[in-house]
Amino acid sequence: MSLKGLPPALGLLLLAPACAEYLSGYDTSTGNVTELLGGLIVFVPLYGAAALLIREGARRAGRGWPAMFLLAAAFGVLQPGLIDQAMFNPSYRDISFLAPMLEPTYIPQLGIGAYLSLHWVAGHVVFSICAPIAIVESFMRPERRTTPWLGWPGTVVTAVAFAGAAWFVVRWHLETENFVPSTGQLAGAGAVVLALVAVAFAVRTRPGPADSRPAPGPWVVGGVTFVLMSVSQVLEWTTSLVDWTGFAVYAGRLAVLAVLLVLWSRRTGWGQIHRLAAAGAALLAQAAGAFVTQPIGDVSTAAKLGHNTAFALGVVVLIIVAGKKAAGKKAELR
Repeated sequence: MSLKGLPPALGLLLLAPACAEYLSGYDTSTGNVTELLGGLIVFVPLYGAAALLIREGARRAGRGWPAMFLLAAAFGVLQPGLIDQAMFNPSYRDISFLAPMLEPTYIPQLGIGAYLSLHWVAGHVVFSICAPIAIVESFMRPERRTTPWLGWPGTVVTAVAFAGAAWFVVRWHLETENFVPSTGQLAGAGAVVLALVAVAFAVRTRPGPADSRPAPGPWVVGGVTFVLMSVSQVLEWTTSLVDWTGFAVYAGRLAVLAVLLVLWSRRTGWGQIHRLAAAGAALLAQAAGAFVTQPIGDVSTAAKLGHNTAFALGVVVLIIVAGKKAAGKKAELR
């Protein structure tokens, strides 16, 4: 690992697990500083190293966001399908709110719930991988946003750390959960992961036709992203809409957001500040949702609100600082 790549790499190693596990405030560690810091021992190599490897792999291969998105989707299947195996476990950690999310769209042939599986995968794509990468890259000079941050020794160390954390989680769940997925389920998940990785590196995306229209402002991009990222959460809270209709709404709003971002990215003036706006708005939607999420375990109201407030303010500060950095780098180019 070169010294030049050390600060952004460390930033991603810390930001990815915070966004993946702590921002939503769902776990027993909510509001407990000691547990939150202790959890990073596993979460940094599990989520942070995964995000760093995905970015390094895509950037080193000369690929961009389409490849990173596909690799993030591969991780989104790998984590709940093969590592903690929550995708197939009907009583994962005895979390009470998971069963109602599983049953309405349960597919017996696969042993999964369509809605809950989409929830797992989409959450990892956005919060574990893509949003943290976009935000950390906002701090970088334009010429370094698309270059690798690690040398081969650093990449190997990061890969070993991820493999070790993944193995630890697999062993922990085998010892603590009274559930083991079938060979077919594990093989199916593994095949999907390998297929997504293969497509990410095999397909070279070509830029679409340029659009001479100006890109929407960052506030528009952020506002639209915030609304679309919040739709399914609001429906879950107010109507418990986690059936096939809810699945269609969930998948539909993600598809609409993806299409909008692709189309907007082809317009004149689109840049890192727009990617930051989308990533930051997604994190803000998650932070807002945390205030109405009831953590599992015995978490006091004061601890919950303190946790939610601290992380929400942290997101706001991060967006402001990253936005100033991105705007400053853009100004330097003029």
